[in-house]
Amino acid sequence: MLDDDTAISGAVEGRVVVAMSGGVDSSVAAALLAEAGYDAVGISMRLYATPQENYTKSCCSPDDLFDARTVASSLGIPFYVANYQDAFKERVIDYFIDEYRYGRTPNPCVACNNHLKFDILLKRSLALGATFLATGHYARIDRSGEHPVMRMGVDRTKDQSYFLFGIPREALNRIIFPLGGLEKDEVRAEAHRLDIETADKPESHDICFVAGGDYKDFVAERLGKEKIQPGKIVLPSGEVLGEHDGIHNFTVGQRRGLGVSYNEPLFVHSIRPSDGTVVVGPKGSAFSTALVADRCNWLSFERPPRSFECTVKTRYHASPVPAMVTVGDDPTIATVEFLDPQGAVSPGQAAVFYRGDEVLGGGWIGETRG
Repeated sequence: MLDDDTAISGAVEGRVVVAMSGGVDSSVAAALLAEAGYDAVGISMRLYATPQENYTKSCCSPDDLFDARTVASSLGIPFYVANYQDAFKERVIDYFIDEYRYGRTPNPCVACNNHLKFDILLKRSLALGATFLATGHYARIDRSGEHPVMRMGVDRTKDQSYFLFGIPREALNRIIFPLGGLEKDEVRAEAHRLDIETADKPESHDICFVAGGDYKDFVAERLGKEKIQPGKIVLPSGEVLGEHDGIHNFTVGQRRGLGVSYNEPLFVHSIRPSDGTVVVGPKGSAFSTALVADRCNWLSFERPPRSFECTVKTRYHASPVPAMVTVGDDPTIATVEFLDPQGAVSPGQAAVFYRGDEVLGGGWIGETRG
């Protein structure tokens, strides 16, 4: 059962490469496309080889590649493993470490989509003679208008459009999201209907390359002592509350694990990598009235208007909030002014712009304004 946005008139005879991670979502995506008559080919990306033994909460582990191969075999479709370890290390893992080193909060899932799935893998798919690349993301491509637009997935609790703002506008014609019109429980039901081996496989919620989910130790180990930036923990007034052993342990909006005590709850307000200072304060002091986003990518515009109203998400789990966006001569830079001040707006995270359920585009938060 493919949703209406996925059904592309006259294209069912075309080849589609399906990015298969070994999870239930990408398995169902491949099965639905094969069932609909597409010439489906499964590809898994080998992204890292790690000596860590805890693969149970990660994706793209050796066990996951085996699951993907097993599903492809049961569907009777060709299956390949593409080795992208070097690209993943450079564009995702090294980026992840550097962002924490410089006091920003990275988003490795966006980086992986931008640089691997919808760049390197898309190009490889086209080189293999495919018309489309499909993934198991919960988002939709609406092809009813003059140009395809991206929309949120029907299941708002699983919607992944936030992670997809960096897809090149011209690539929307080449992408299929078979699950965008389904609720998660419907995907599970489809997996059982199709007798897919991964039907009851649990979801992964941790950072895929950090076994056990403890990113702080992971970053510290790879930075080494000479690159870790210790410093002071201070109030906005400058009063010193304590010291810390590395800014990589903090992110804007963080409340727990600050290592200092005070007469009311404290939140990380800002991080100064120049001298290692972490500024903390009561909740109200950590609110931002505006942000500047750079490296913006626009999905609904060839060139965005000079200013427009929309809603914006500044974290994956945040709700979209009303804002005014202003774009100057450089369309890759946008200033976002919130109608109401927002908390935990973190440099390094993505700001993604919406009009209703349509994804207009997005960029990376470079700075915030109080």
